[in-house]
Amino acid sequence: PEGDLPDQVIVWYEREFPLPVQENHSNKSMVQLTFGACGYETRIWLNGFPLKTIEDELVHFGEYTSSSYELDANILQASNRLTVRIAETMNADIPRGKQQSNIYKRGGIWYQTYSGPVRSIWLETIERNRLRSRVGVVSIVEDRLVRFNLTLHIHDPGVYTVRLEVYPEPKSENSLASDSFSMHLDAGERVQRFVLDIPQAKLWSNERPQLYRLVARLEDCEGYTSVIETNFGLRKIESRGSKIYLNSQPVYLDGILYQPGASTYEQIRKHLFAIKKLGCNLIRIHITGVDPRIYKLADRIGLLLWVEVPSPHRSSQSSRKNHKQELLRMLSLLETHPSIVIWSLYNEGWGAQDLDSNPETRQYIIDLYNFMRINHPQFLVVDNDGWHHVSHEGRLKSDMLTAHLYTADFEKWKMLLDRVVSGEMEGVAAQRLVVGDPFFYRQQLPILISEWGGFGFVDYGGPADLKDREELIKLYKMELRKRPIAGDVYTQAVSIEEESNGLIESASGKLLVAEMLLNSQMTNHQ
Repeated sequence: PEGDLPDQVIVWYEREFPLPVQENHSNKSMVQLTFGACGYETRIWLNGFPLKTIEDELVHFGEYTSSSYELDANILQASNRLTVRIAETMNADIPRGKQQSNIYKRGGIWYQTYSGPVRSIWLETIERNRLRSRVGVVSIVEDRLVRFNLTLHIHDPGVYTVRLEVYPEPKSENSLASDSFSMHLDAGERVQRFVLDIPQAKLWSNERPQLYRLVARLEDCEGYTSVIETNFGLRKIESRGSKIYLNSQPVYLDGILYQPGASTYEQIRKHLFAIKKLGCNLIRIHITGVDPRIYKLADRIGLLLWVEVPSPHRSSQSSRKNHKQELLRMLSLLETHPSIVIWSLYNEGWGAQDLDSNPETRQYIIDLYNFMRINHPQFLVVDNDGWHHVSHEGRLKSDMLTAHLYTADFEKWKMLLDRVVSGEMEGVAAQRLVVGDPFFYRQQLPILISEWGGFGFVDYGGPADLKDREELIKLYKMELRKRPIAGDVYTQAVSIEEESNGLIESASGKLLVAEMLLNSQMTNHQ
């Protein structure tokens, strides 16, 4: 419908389901209900009794990550009624990404707001004392040590043994490494780090995306065991001088912006293979939550991923609180994947519009960047992608200096690139590149042109004809590689709503331009 949406929409869902059949050792197991993603505010009732998440939340906030509920056997009946209340608002203080709000209205680069249970919902039998299926992986490639951060969920305190085994993929029965760790565990949930030496491990890369299978077991004093499995890879990403290094080798990031919107997983799968055909080694998933299977697919086919926290639309103490909670929820689920190499905290100042004038906003970003570097060293971090990077005492709180440069004028494009690499901070992007303390660029950080092109979208200009667009893209890519730039991200992979500038047909996954168009090495040889 046309016109303004109401400030709040509340939707109720209800259905019945039979009592799930539990396997043997019923005193050791229980039933769990999981929502793949639902929100923004979700409340659940089972047979009229309110449920809390495993994290003890009566209300689950966020619509981009999963939430789980342990079902009390005393409440379950032969036939059960599940009631779900979901509230969505136009509140600009909650993480919205590019969904419209009461500040940014739908149209142009702002999209329709959606709500409800947007991913699968399922019941499963789980152990009372178990390892949760969220595994953080930090690999030190020089000595082939892997640090696994496992989440242990315990109802019955006592002595437990964690047993880890690593196997090569595709599936093999020959273990590469194993170890066991005994400890006393109290009731509750905790994260515990375990370190495993895998001396024969091969590194994960775009060309050879080597994966391994971790089998982790939690065994109680009676020998009862719960098991989880996950794939992981060993890789190292670093920002050093003016270059990006993957596994200690310099790599140029040939990237593309990706907004899958309402695409199905089958369509997303086709998109990723088409992106590979374009010659890209990096996908920037633009400030949204996506089907989590995309991360596993990228792990398997060797695509680097740049993920972003969906941004609020207003800068306030409330929005910063919501923003951090969303980041923590995402991190808890995405630390396993070797494909994820970069995180953005903000984009173009959306949700942090006062970075230039508000010390509190800058300090929040400084603190969050420091938190990421200490607690999640396996990722590179961008504070605010596009412009308004934060300088603290002359050091950027970002691992890269990124700039969004949109122009269909080729001569202006060359001029902008020259100004960026020469260290000019003013008059390059839509706003100045650095705020806070004075900053002097001397190639101490990699430069990425993290958005450019967008040719075909009315706001960005450029040729409408696809063949003419191809030729212009080639020229622009050649100019990028002539300069000390570490990577670029073209806008964009598929069209979405009014942004009709995709290089891939959304429904079929068919390329609309030539293969390898965005591969800078191929472009330079043409």
